[in-house]
Amino acid sequence: MKFEFLMTLNSVLRHGSFASAADDMGLTPSAVSLQMKRLEEYVGQPLFDRSGRTVRPTPLASDLAESIRTALDAVEEARTRHSAALSGRVVIGAIRSLQPTMIPLVLREIGDRHPGLAVRVIQGDSGELLDHLKAGRLDGAALIRPTSGGSSRLDWQDLERQPFVFVAPPDSSETTAEALIARYDWIQFDTSLTSGRTAASHLHRLSPGTRPRFELESIEAVLAMVSAGLGVSIIPRLPVAPTVRAPVRQIPLGVSTPTRQIAFVCRSGDADNRRVRAIRDAFANGYGITRDGV
Repeated sequence: MKFEFLMTLNSVLRHGSFASAADDMGLTPSAVSLQMKRLEEYVGQPLFDRSGRTVRPTPLASDLAESIRTALDAVEEARTRHSAALSGRVVIGAIRSLQPTMIPLVLREIGDRHPGLAVRVIQGDSGELLDHLKAGRLDGAALIRPTSGGSSRLDWQDLERQPFVFVAPPDSSETTAEALIARYDWIQFDTSLTSGRTAASHLHRLSPGTRPRFELESIEAVLAMVSAGLGVSIIPRLPVAPTVRAPVRQIPLGVSTPTRQIAFVCRSGDADNRRVRAIRDAFANGYGITRDGV
């Protein structure tokens, strides 16, 4: 069994497919498949479930890769240390609300600074992205940090604490959230998500008994509805970006304003990986901070 087989396994889990791993490792997909079969013969157990239309890693594959990832990353770091240029592929996750706001800024910086680095972006809610990260399917993720602080086995960088705001149609004249709720229908952000539940809880404090007329799965959809005069809502304040084109009135919620903490997270063993650092720094620059929080 060759050490490079383990490196290929790590690449398959990081990038999600034999084809993507082949591109990352400079191999053909058939060579990747052959290496994985040889590795399965060596360990005596299947590492991939091939019964469906797509090949899926077994828990053993994830456990094996996680056990050796620190050593593999050390080898990769040594291999690329001689060159300042970054190459290869990195897979990151980001919650939906960051896709049209921060992701364009991050990818623009990566394109300018590291033209040889390919980036795949996966969308999901924070819990889902954390699961993917722990399983080795992501190299890092930008998400909402748990109120508990998050696992100490992961490396966290706080990016921005976002307050929630009350949003109303641009031509509305009422000056208080209570008056706006009395006039307009309530538009609820998805309560299956932490931010949606936070918004719903604050609405209950403002206007007990008010029920939503509409419930939508994305903040951008909520903004579009509010901008069109179809209701009011509470959402996290988003960074200003040219892709968000729905004008609304934003009304602060006062001293009891709820917040959410946006953070970049990776596995502790990947915190010094140059590719992951490049993505982490691009997010930090996008939020206007440095690694030291200055």
